[in-house]
Amino acid sequence: MHRQRPFFLDLLAIRLPLGGVVSIMHRASGAFLSLAIPALLYILMLSLSSAEDFARVQSFFGGGLGWLIGLATLWALLHHLFAGLRHLGFDLGWGEEKLRARLTAKLAMAAAIALVGLVALLSLAGGAA
Repeated sequence: MHRQRPFFLDLLAIRLPLGGVVSIMHRASGAFLSLAIPALLYILMLSLSSAEDFARVQSFFGGGLGWLIGLATLWALLHHLFAGLRHLGFDLGWGEEKLRARLTAKLAMAAAIALVGLVALLSLAGGAA
């Protein structure tokens, strides 16, 4: 007898725990980074091709939109790193208890946000000097 499983597709009404959100964001940041690699390699190649192209890349990332894109990419990299370390810990049997899993989820989120905030502050302070 084939029983059909119920499914609930109202994604706005589903309340995931923080660990679930961190896990989904880990996958999304990994997908973003894998799609961003060709663009990042092109930007690197462009910046190394001539002094004029380097100046163009530098001015783009020194401006508002480029600065935000750079910070978003940095956040994706850091979040993917910290959430990946969290998942590796789970694979080793560390932090699987409910309270410790919540703590590591909070730490992964906070560490990525704090480091991006620090980089943003340092870049703003360096640009003002």
